[in-house]
Amino acid sequence: MKAIYCIGLLVISNVFMTLAWYGHLQVKQFPALARLSFAGIVLLSWGLALFEYVFQVPANRIGSSETGGPFSLFELKTIQEAVSLIVFTLITIFVFRTDKLAWNHLVGFFFIVVAVFFIFKKW
Repeated sequence: MKAIYCIGLLVISNVFMTLAWYGHLQVKQFPALARLSFAGIVLLSWGLALFEYVFQVPANRIGSSETGGPFSLFELKTIQEAVSLIVFTLITIFVFRTDKLAWNHLVGFFFIVVAVFFIFKKW
C-alpha cells in the first residue's frame, strides 16, 4: 500500500512541477500570464513549486526503504523520473496542446521503461 501512496503523491507532485516549470511558457493560452512581469512569473512558479514539494517530500518518506517504505533511493528516483515524463507528456498533449507525440518520443520512452526494468531487477 505504501508503494501506491508513494506513486500517487509523486503523480500529484509532478502535476505541480510541470505547471511550475513549463506553464508560464504557455502565454498565448493563458493571457493573464502575459500581463505578469518576470518577477511575477518567478513568484507564481515558486508558489506552484511549493505544492510540488508538499507532495514530493511525503512521497519520498513513505516510499523510502530508509523510513519503512518499499523502495531504495535509486528506485525512488527512477519512479519519479518515469512519473515525471508521463505527467509531462499528458499535460503537454491535453492541457498545453503545443506539441504532438511522435514516434521518436515513444521510442525514447520505451528505453526509459527498459531502464526502469534494469533498476528494479534484482541481480
